[in-house]
Amino acid sequence: MMLLQIDWNPSPILFKLGPVAIRYYSLMFVLAFMLGLYLMKKIFIEEKISLEKLDTLFIYVVVSTLIGARLGHFLFYDPQFLIEKPLEVILPFRFSPKFEFTGFAGLASHGAAIGVIIAMYLFSKKVLKKPILFILDRIVVPVALGAMFVRIGNLMNSEIIGKPTNSNFGLVFKRLGEDFPRHPAQLYEAISYLGIFIILWFVYWKTAKKNKLGYIFGLFFVLLWSVRFVVEFFKEAQVDDRASWALNTGQWLSIPLVLVGLYFMFRKEKA
Repeated sequence: MMLLQIDWNPSPILFKLGPVAIRYYSLMFVLAFMLGLYLMKKIFIEEKISLEKLDTLFIYVVVSTLIGARLGHFLFYDPQFLIEKPLEVILPFRFSPKFEFTGFAGLASHGAAIGVIIAMYLFSKKVLKKPILFILDRIVVPVALGAMFVRIGNLMNSEIIGKPTNSNFGLVFKRLGEDFPRHPAQLYEAISYLGIFIILWFVYWKTAKKNKLGYIFGLFFVLLWSVRFVVEFFKEAQVDDRASWALNTGQWLSIPLVLVGLYFMFRKEKA
Protein backbone atom coordinates (compact mmCIF):
# COMPACT_ATOMS: atom_id res chain seq x y z
CA MET A 1 0.00 0.00 0.00
CA MET A 2 1.50 3.32 -1.08
CA LEU A 3 1.01 6.24 1.25
CA LEU A 4 0.12 9.65 -0.12
CA GLN A 5 2.63 12.47 0.12
CA ILE A 6 2.09 15.72 -1.76
CA ASP A 7 4.47 18.63 -2.18
CA TRP A 8 2.25 21.64 -1.46
CA ASN A 9 3.46 24.98 -2.78
CA PRO A 10 0.64 27.02 -4.38
CA SER A 11 0.89 30.79 -4.59
CA PRO A 12 -1.59 32.43 -2.19
CA ILE A 13 -2.26 35.00 -4.94
CA LEU A 14 -4.80 34.02 -7.60
CA PHE A 15 -4.02 36.98 -9.87
CA LYS A 16 -3.15 40.68 -9.76
CA LEU A 17 -5.06 43.74 -10.94
CA GLY A 18 -2.33 46.37 -11.07
CA PRO A 19 -1.03 46.85 -7.52
CA VAL A 20 -3.95 44.90 -5.99
CA ALA A 21 -3.42 41.18 -5.46
CA ILE A 22 -6.49 38.93 -5.45
CA ARG A 23 -5.79 36.17 -2.95
CA TYR A 24 -7.41 32.76 -2.66
CA TYR A 25 -8.17 33.50 1.00
CA SER A 26 -10.14 36.64 0.12
CA LEU A 27 -11.93 34.78 -2.66
CA MET A 28 -12.97 32.05 -0.22
CA PHE A 29 -14.49 34.66 2.08
CA VAL A 30 -16.42 36.19 -0.81
CA LEU A 31 -17.71 32.76 -1.86
CA ALA A 32 -18.71 31.99 1.73
CA PHE A 33 -20.70 35.20 2.09
CA MET A 34 -22.31 35.00 -1.35
CA LEU A 35 -23.37 31.37 -0.97
CA GLY A 36 -24.56 32.11 2.55
CA LEU A 37 -26.71 34.93 1.20
CA TYR A 38 -28.24 32.56 -1.37
CA LEU A 39 -29.02 29.89 1.24
CA MET A 40 -30.53 32.41 3.66
CA LYS A 41 -32.72 33.72 0.85
CA LYS A 42 -34.22 30.24 0.47
CA ILE A 43 -34.76 30.08 4.24
CA PHE A 44 -36.36 33.55 4.35
CA ILE A 45 -38.74 32.57 1.55
CA GLU A 46 -39.63 29.38 3.44
CA GLU A 47 -40.29 31.38 6.62
CA LYS A 48 -42.19 34.11 4.70
CA ILE A 49 -39.83 36.83 5.92
CA SER A 50 -39.43 39.99 3.85
CA LEU A 51 -36.33 39.77 1.65
CA GLU A 52 -35.64 43.44 2.41
CA LYS A 53 -34.46 42.29 5.84
CA LEU A 54 -32.02 39.89 4.18
CA ASP A 55 -29.83 42.76 2.97
CA THR A 56 -29.60 44.09 6.52
CA LEU A 57 -28.80 40.61 7.82
CA PHE A 58 -26.00 40.28 5.27
CA ILE A 59 -24.37 43.51 6.48
CA TYR A 60 -24.69 42.47 10.14
CA VAL A 61 -23.07 39.08 9.46
CA VAL A 62 -20.19 40.37 7.31
CA VAL A 63 -19.22 43.18 9.70
CA SER A 64 -19.59 41.09 12.88
CA THR A 65 -17.66 38.15 11.40
CA LEU A 66 -14.68 40.25 10.36
CA ILE A 67 -14.55 42.36 13.52
CA GLY A 68 -15.16 39.42 15.86
CA ALA A 69 -12.70 37.10 14.13
CA ARG A 70 -10.02 39.79 13.93
CA LEU A 71 -10.32 40.96 17.53
CA GLY A 72 -10.69 37.39 18.74
CA HIS A 73 -7.43 36.33 17.11
CA PHE A 74 -5.43 38.96 18.93
CA LEU A 75 -7.32 38.75 22.23
CA PHE A 76 -6.91 34.97 22.42
CA TYR A 77 -3.57 34.44 20.68
CA ASP A 78 -1.58 37.70 20.46
CA PRO A 79 -2.84 40.36 22.93
CA GLN A 80 0.53 42.16 22.91
CA PHE A 81 0.12 42.97 19.20
CA LEU A 82 -3.35 44.39 19.92
CA ILE A 83 -1.85 46.74 22.50
CA GLU A 84 1.14 47.78 20.41
CA LYS A 85 -0.47 48.08 16.94
CA PRO A 86 -4.23 48.51 17.32
CA LEU A 87 -4.62 50.16 13.90
CA GLU A 88 -3.07 47.16 12.14
CA VAL A 89 -5.63 44.96 13.92
CA ILE A 90 -8.59 47.04 12.76
CA LEU A 91 -7.34 47.98 9.28
CA PRO A 92 -6.13 45.63 6.50
CA PHE A 93 -2.76 47.41 6.28
CA ARG A 94 0.74 47.08 7.71
CA PHE A 95 2.39 50.38 8.65
CA SER A 96 5.88 49.13 9.48
CA PRO A 97 8.55 48.45 8.36
CA LYS A 98 6.72 49.75 5.25
CA PHE A 99 3.14 50.57 4.37
CA GLU A 100 1.39 47.75 2.50
CA PHE A 101 -2.00 46.15 2.04
CA THR A 102 -2.14 42.84 3.92
CA GLY A 103 -5.84 41.99 4.06
CA PHE A 104 -7.23 40.53 7.27
CA ALA A 105 -4.73 37.76 8.01
CA GLY A 106 -5.27 36.38 11.47
CA LEU A 107 -8.90 35.49 12.11
CA ALA A 108 -10.19 33.41 15.04
CA SER A 109 -13.35 31.34 14.65
CA HIS A 110 -14.13 31.66 18.38
CA GLY A 111 -14.08 35.45 18.01
CA ALA A 112 -16.23 35.26 14.90
CA ALA A 113 -18.80 33.15 16.79
CA ILE A 114 -19.03 35.73 19.58
CA GLY A 115 -19.27 38.59 17.09
CA VAL A 116 -22.06 36.95 15.08
CA ILE A 117 -24.08 36.09 18.21
CA ILE A 118 -23.92 39.72 19.38
CA ALA A 119 -24.90 40.92 15.90
CA MET A 120 -27.81 38.47 15.73
CA TYR A 121 -29.08 39.75 19.08
CA LEU A 122 -29.15 43.27 17.68
CA PHE A 123 -30.64 42.12 14.36
CA SER A 124 -33.39 40.08 16.01
CA LYS A 125 -34.29 42.94 18.35
CA LYS A 126 -34.09 45.90 15.96
CA VAL A 127 -34.99 44.38 12.57
CA LEU A 128 -36.50 40.90 12.68
CA LYS A 129 -38.61 41.34 15.82
CA LYS A 130 -38.26 37.64 16.66
CA PRO A 131 -36.37 35.76 19.42
CA ILE A 132 -32.62 35.65 18.87
CA LEU A 133 -32.68 31.84 18.82
CA PHE A 134 -34.97 31.95 15.78
CA ILE A 135 -32.34 33.63 13.62
CA LEU A 136 -29.44 31.72 15.22
CA ASP A 137 -31.12 28.42 14.33
CA ARG A 138 -31.15 29.49 10.70
CA ILE A 139 -27.94 31.48 10.28
CA VAL A 140 -25.75 28.60 11.49
CA VAL A 141 -26.75 26.48 8.48
CA PRO A 142 -24.82 28.58 5.91
CA VAL A 143 -22.17 29.47 8.51
CA ALA A 144 -21.10 25.82 8.61
CA LEU A 145 -20.54 25.87 4.87
CA GLY A 146 -18.73 29.20 5.11
CA ALA A 147 -16.33 27.68 7.64
CA MET A 148 -15.38 25.10 5.02
CA PHE A 149 -14.37 27.82 2.55
CA VAL A 150 -12.29 29.60 5.18
CA ARG A 151 -10.26 26.45 5.87
CA ILE A 152 -9.69 25.96 2.14
CA GLY A 153 -8.33 29.51 2.11
CA ASN A 154 -6.01 28.61 4.99
CA LEU A 155 -4.78 25.64 2.99
CA MET A 156 -3.99 27.83 -0.02
CA ASN A 157 -2.09 30.16 2.31
CA SER A 158 -0.11 27.26 3.84
CA GLU A 159 -1.23 28.39 7.30
CA ILE A 160 -2.82 26.79 10.37
CA ILE A 161 -0.75 23.74 9.50
CA GLY A 162 -0.91 20.26 10.94
CA LYS A 163 1.68 18.43 12.98
CA PRO A 164 4.28 16.23 11.28
CA THR A 165 2.86 12.81 10.42
CA ASN A 166 6.20 11.02 10.94
CA SER A 167 5.32 8.92 7.90
CA ASN A 168 5.06 9.18 4.12
CA PHE A 169 1.51 10.53 4.37
CA GLY A 170 0.66 14.21 4.32
CA LEU A 171 1.41 17.57 2.74
CA VAL A 172 4.94 18.94 2.47
CA PHE A 173 4.61 22.71 2.85
CA LYS A 174 7.37 23.83 0.52
CA ARG A 175 6.45 27.48 0.98
CA LEU A 176 7.51 27.13 4.61
CA GLY A 177 10.86 25.68 3.56
CA GLU A 178 10.02 22.20 4.82
CA ASP A 179 10.80 18.77 3.39
CA PHE A 180 8.67 16.55 5.64
CA PRO A 181 4.91 15.81 5.48
CA ARG A 182 2.35 17.23 7.88
CA HIS A 183 -1.27 16.37 8.57
CA PRO A 184 -3.57 18.26 6.14
CA ALA A 185 -5.46 19.63 9.15
CA GLN A 186 -7.13 22.30 7.03
CA LEU A 187 -8.70 19.57 4.90
CA TYR A 188 -9.74 17.60 7.97
CA GLU A 189 -11.69 20.63 9.16
CA ALA A 190 -13.03 21.62 5.73
CA ILE A 191 -14.47 18.15 5.08
CA SER A 192 -15.92 18.01 8.60
CA TYR A 193 -17.61 21.40 8.16
CA LEU A 194 -19.14 20.25 4.88
CA GLY A 195 -20.55 17.26 6.75
CA ILE A 196 -21.93 19.55 9.48
CA PHE A 197 -23.61 21.72 6.84
CA ILE A 198 -25.28 18.67 5.29
CA ILE A 199 -26.55 17.54 8.70
CA LEU A 200 -27.92 20.98 9.59
CA TRP A 201 -29.50 21.41 6.15
CA PHE A 202 -31.25 18.05 6.52
CA VAL A 203 -32.43 18.84 10.07
CA TYR A 204 -33.85 22.20 8.99
CA TRP A 205 -35.65 21.04 5.86
CA LYS A 206 -36.61 17.46 6.71
CA THR A 207 -37.42 17.47 10.42
CA ALA A 208 -39.54 19.47 12.84
CA LYS A 209 -36.54 20.42 14.99
CA LYS A 210 -36.48 23.95 13.53
CA ASN A 211 -39.64 24.57 15.54
CA LYS A 212 -37.76 24.00 18.79
CA LEU A 213 -35.98 27.28 19.47
CA GLY A 214 -32.26 26.79 19.93
CA TYR A 215 -32.04 23.15 18.83
CA ILE A 216 -30.28 23.66 15.48
CA PHE A 217 -28.05 26.34 17.00
CA GLY A 218 -27.12 23.95 19.79
CA LEU A 219 -26.49 21.10 17.35
CA PHE A 220 -24.20 23.39 15.35
CA PHE A 221 -22.20 24.30 18.44
CA VAL A 222 -21.85 20.68 19.55
CA LEU A 223 -20.71 19.48 16.11
CA LEU A 224 -18.49 22.41 15.18
CA TRP A 225 -16.61 22.76 18.43
CA SER A 226 -16.27 19.01 18.85
CA VAL A 227 -14.58 18.94 15.44
CA ARG A 228 -12.33 21.81 16.48
CA PHE A 229 -11.43 20.03 19.71
CA VAL A 230 -10.45 16.81 17.91
CA VAL A 231 -8.64 18.39 14.96
CA GLU A 232 -6.53 20.50 17.33
CA PHE A 233 -4.71 17.28 18.26
CA PHE A 234 -3.42 17.17 14.67
CA LYS A 235 -2.60 20.89 14.38
CA GLU A 236 0.37 22.92 15.43
CA ALA A 237 -0.73 25.18 18.28
CA GLN A 238 -1.15 28.79 17.19
CA VAL A 239 0.33 29.82 20.52
CA ASP A 240 2.99 27.73 22.25
CA ASP A 241 1.21 27.98 25.60
CA ARG A 242 1.08 24.39 26.83
CA ALA A 243 3.01 21.28 27.60
CA SER A 244 2.93 18.57 24.92
CA TRP A 245 0.38 16.54 26.89
CA ALA A 246 -2.00 19.39 27.71
CA LEU A 247 -4.89 20.97 25.82
CA ASN A 248 -4.18 24.09 23.77
CA THR A 249 -6.00 27.41 23.75
CA GLY A 250 -8.35 26.41 20.92
CA GLN A 251 -9.40 23.28 22.80
CA TRP A 252 -10.02 25.07 26.08
CA LEU A 253 -12.15 27.63 24.23
CA SER A 254 -14.12 24.86 22.50
CA ILE A 255 -15.14 22.92 25.61
CA PRO A 256 -17.56 25.52 27.07
CA LEU A 257 -19.08 26.09 23.62
CA VAL A 258 -19.85 22.36 23.28
CA LEU A 259 -21.56 22.52 26.69
CA VAL A 260 -23.55 25.57 25.60
CA GLY A 261 -24.68 23.64 22.53
CA LEU A 262 -25.81 20.65 24.61
CA TYR A 263 -27.80 22.98 26.84
CA PHE A 264 -29.74 24.44 23.92
CA MET A 265 -30.34 21.03 22.37
CA PHE A 266 -31.77 19.40 25.49
CA ARG A 267 -33.22 22.27 27.52
CA LYS A 268 -36.91 22.06 28.32
CA GLU A 269 -39.05 24.62 26.57
CA LYS A 270 -41.37 26.74 28.65
CA ALA A 271 -44.97 25.63 28.49
